Amino acid sequence: MSLDAQATAPTPTSGRWRVVAARAGTGLSAALLLAILVVPGELDHVGPAVLLRIPVEGLLALAIVLAVPARARTVVALVLGSVLGLWGVVRVVDIGFFATLDRPFDPVVDGGFLSAGFTVLHASMGLAGAVLVAVLAVVLAVGVVALVAVAGLRVTRAILPHRRPALVTVGVLAVAWAVLAATGARVVADEPIAARDFLDRIGHVPVSLRDPDVFAGTLTQDAYRDVPGNELLTALRGKDVLVVLVESYGRVAVESPEIAPTVDAVLDEGTRDLAAAGFGSRSAFLTSPTVGGGSWLASATLLSGAWVNSQPRYEYLAGTDRVTLPGAFHRAGWHTVALMPGLNDPWPEGAFFGYDEIRGSHEMDYAGPVYTFDSIPDQYVLSFFDRTERSVRGPVMAVIPLISSHAPWSPVPSLMDWSKVGDGSRFPKPGEALNPAEIILQRDVSRVRADYAHAVAYSLSTLVSYVETYGDDDLVVVFVGDHQPAPLVIGDTDNRDAPVAIVARDPAVLAHIDSWGWDTGLRPSAASPVWPMDAFRDHFLAAFS
Repeated sequence: MSLDAQATAPTPTSGRWRVVAARAGTGLSAALLLAILVVPGELDHVGPAVLLRIPVEGLLALAIVLAVPARARTVVALVLGSVLGLWGVVRVVDIGFFATLDRPFDPVVDGGFLSAGFTVLHASMGLAGAVLVAVLAVVLAVGVVALVAVAGLRVTRAILPHRRPALVTVGVLAVAWAVLAATGARVVADEPIAARDFLDRIGHVPVSLRDPDVFAGTLTQDAYRDVPGNELLTALRGKDVLVVLVESYGRVAVESPEIAPTVDAVLDEGTRDLAAAGFGSRSAFLTSPTVGGGSWLASATLLSGAWVNSQPRYEYLAGTDRVTLPGAFHRAGWHTVALMPGLNDPWPEGAFFGYDEIRGSHEMDYAGPVYTFDSIPDQYVLSFFDRTERSVRGPVMAVIPLISSHAPWSPVPSLMDWSKVGDGSRFPKPGEALNPAEIILQRDVSRVRADYAHAVAYSLSTLVSYVETYGDDDLVVVFVGDHQPAPLVIGDTDNRDAPVAIVARDPAVLAHIDSWGWDTGLRPSAASPVWPMDAFRDHFLAAFS
């Protein structure tokens, strides 16, 4: 043998390493396939026990690959691998949805939340960063599907030389699964989670597609569609009415042992201070159609009296003639305005709500620094409203979302003297903000909840201070939380309630809602009435019309 041949000939050592590498690659491929089959979509349910499961759907896939004719095996393996890869992508998206919205991803109705997610990224890292993340997410999704398909093919080729023992192994594991399932050993022989979830997801598609028609049926009757303006809201004539939606202000804020001491102190002190200034207040709870996000769904539900729990419902509603609270006030002669500090883009649906005027963040003349969620401080928003709307025209009805309490809840400004707010340039520049991804992924739950409590307390303190500073006999304010915060804050609960309160100095206003049975003060008790959020419109219009 020549020296050149000796130099290029594989050595026994290099051959062994290639075998080891090949086996490691096959092992990693099998582990990837197993993980997609057994790992649930909720991070809280992930643990060592899930790896003990026998994924019966995986056994079925192996049986199919081994049973088909040889010429079809490659195609079948790639198809099954691609399907599993797609399911892996859905699982990753599910993890994000469970972490923020406490539910799995619905590909039919959740386009609006993906758009909202891009908005959050835009606010956190700018347009270029948001676009880069979105492109990388698409590339990663395609890459995962391709990687899993190749992994499936690799595992198939690895077991084909051992086809008969592989079939025997599949059969033995299938029998073991059946026996263990019959004896109740659910840790090992649990139901086929991946197959069940996949089929449930597929089966839910027709339900989601039919939902707009179902929703349309609920809108056929509207008790206020034909009521003339001179019969609407007669008990509020001459009043300025503010509906203020406090971002992420949920029931957890007034009841959680970790959060409530901070928030309840603000509400209780606010109740006393407002009473000293002659204001009364009543409070209760409204059950929101969403949790953790989707504020526009909650707002639409509150204002329209229709249960708007998905983007298709929201878009359908915007094309109807349903009477909204702003629309009713407009019909009755009020100047109606929406001040939207989180609105940076055109909002075509805004016309549906009946506003005479819509002001987004770029129309608020703010010259100061931004805070959490790239937001304008709540105090500036209310100061701007009083300076440009309430003090120059009347009566005015305004809907004002306050977003200083939006995730990631840090940093938020401190309340300053109202006379010094001006154009906002006196607000101190905040320290480095956390972005939403850090809030979702960081595991220091106590810190997250403390930040949340501080942010909600700031928003509520600002509202109370505004009423004390600018309130008079002609001011009526509705404080309402839009939804509970993310599961990281609320924990393992299905509760979707948010506090609501009505504040007025004129005792005749609160007398009109005595029959509601709401609690006295800004803080609702555990026994306070709970209404679905879509019931508020009709109760309000009936009480004051």
